[in-house]
Amino acid sequence: MRVIYTYQKHDSYFAQAADGMEDLAARELEDLGAVQVKPAFHGLHFTATPEALYRITYTARIISRVLAPLIVFDCHSTDYLYKTARSLPWTSIFGLGKTFVISANVSGSRIRHSQYAALVLKDAIVDSFRDACGDRPSVARIDADVCFNLHIADNRATIYLDASGGSLHRRGYRRESVDAPMQETLAAAVIRLSSWDGEVPLYDPMCGSGTLLCEALMHYCRVPAAFLRRSFGFTCLPDFDAQAWHRVKSEADAAIRPLPKGLIAGSDISERAIGMARANSRMLPSGDAIRLSGKAFADLAPIRDSVIVCNPPYGLRMHGGQDMAAFMKGFGDFLKRQCTGSTAYVYFGNRELIKSVGLRTAWKKPLKNGQLDGRLVKYELY
Repeated sequence: MRVIYTYQKHDSYFAQAADGMEDLAARELEDLGAVQVKPAFHGLHFTATPEALYRITYTARIISRVLAPLIVFDCHSTDYLYKTARSLPWTSIFGLGKTFVISANVSGSRIRHSQYAALVLKDAIVDSFRDACGDRPSVARIDADVCFNLHIADNRATIYLDASGGSLHRRGYRRESVDAPMQETLAAAVIRLSSWDGEVPLYDPMCGSGTLLCEALMHYCRVPAAFLRRSFGFTCLPDFDAQAWHRVKSEADAAIRPLPKGLIAGSDISERAIGMARANSRMLPSGDAIRLSGKAFADLAPIRDSVIVCNPPYGLRMHGGQDMAAFMKGFGDFLKRQCTGSTAYVYFGNRELIKSVGLRTAWKKPLKNGQLDGRLVKYELY
């Protein structure tokens, strides 16, 4: 049975984006070839050709996932969910040798439990395979080959194939990390909002495991965000065009350029963190050109005429018992005295610490880091 899926009828897709990043994500999607980009809850609807879909999934830095809608239907009961889902030709999307996983979101509907809705969809897929093949594929909660998303709102259901093949914030370079690391998509948003273009050096004086430095490298060197990703969900789409995907990937990879030594640098008081940052950055092309040192910010030489980015600790007290308010006041003094002519972009996971810095802010932008409702603050250091 040949089915025309919803995404095929309208070339329509959905990109997930964290709160506060919608405008950045919209501009990025348009830059990469999407059209009719429209904001929605937790993301954006857009239309795209297959080539643009592949380009967006491979190179976009701000969005966290791209979903292709397979079917949209009225859904007032789990029985109807099961019946509708079981009728789809799932074997045209993936085979018995592949594992799959389902996530679900339910709101304002007669079906109230997202986990049970996901279980019903799983049963429908498994039973459809048994009808067609006499056997069933396996479910894998971690690193599944194929990911589906079920969204039910106001008794209207959409079953999506995850065209990304998993969250795009998992770039693949972060093999080691400190406690509570910054998400890669947030770090990419910080770099984008800084408008840094490589005309001046970029420095992170509290680099931790190096996420901001890696995202700065990928931005300047034009390394695709999914450069290290081994598989993509869009290859499971029935109309996947392997030649078009090869062209898109080849063009993106050919645009990668080297990083000049000294352009990106960072430091951290923890030698362990510096070791992590060095290992992570060297997963990327030109990663060995990032200069790293194990120093407290108070011991650094002046950072003049540069862009400074950082994600300071945001616990109530640091390791060793130092008060965070006093720590941030000291950092504000360092920026004021040692960084004249520079511009700093500081992400505060704890917004209460902004007032402790003691510097006038140029602007503040709300950005989420997982469950943290943080703020990115710009300081112009005259």
